[in-house]
Amino acid sequence: MLLPNSRTLLCLLFILASSLLTAQEEPAELIGLTLDELISQYGPPRSVHPVRGLHEWQDDVVFVYDKADLYIYKDRVWQAGYKSVMGIKTGDNAATVSLILGSNTSVRLAESGQNSVFYFLDGKSWPLILRCDFDKAGVVLMIFIYRSDL
Repeated sequence: MLLPNSRTLLCLLFILASSLLTAQEEPAELIGLTLDELISQYGPPRSVHPVRGLHEWQDDVVFVYDKADLYIYKDRVWQAGYKSVMGIKTGDNAATVSLILGSNTSVRLAESGQNSVFYFLDGKSWPLILRCDFDKAGVVLMIFIYRSDL
């Protein structure tokens, strides 16, 4: 009986994991939903709270769901915050994130002074960015997908 070597097993696991990720709901689909669409598809949020931005005009209302924290601008979702999305999760290190996101990533200093990785996603009618925020040790604190044109 032939047993596959460890490299073959790793390749098969990677292919299986990739197909599972693509079979799941696309996380960017939440961006752009109207409040009516959001509530009809996902029901009422678990909680609602304000988030203060650096400037008054950056204040947001956040709808908290199990899968994501959804930031509302006017009557639409413009940003989603995740603990885990697209194969990356809070607690991962920067090298793991870069490996998972591929060669389309760039590391830049975020406005808040934390290191961040930005991954440009194909969007609907607007540009989308996936951003991972890291602590000083290079560990993922939070993951966001948002419209970069607002």
